[in-house]
Amino acid sequence: MKLTYDSAAKALGISRATYARYIAGSSIPFHIGLACAAIANGLAPWSEGK
Repeated sequence: MKLTYDSAAKALGISRATYARYIAGSSIPFHIGLACAAIANGLAPWSEGK
């Protein structure tokens, strides 16, 4: 899955700057890591999965 910084940040509900810090090596909070894993595995957003 190819995402731009902007689209990845939007999908995670964070700012582009925060996303860039994570890519640069800042610690990623557990809930963001889970969201990344869900996106990478093609899981639908919670509101769409109900």
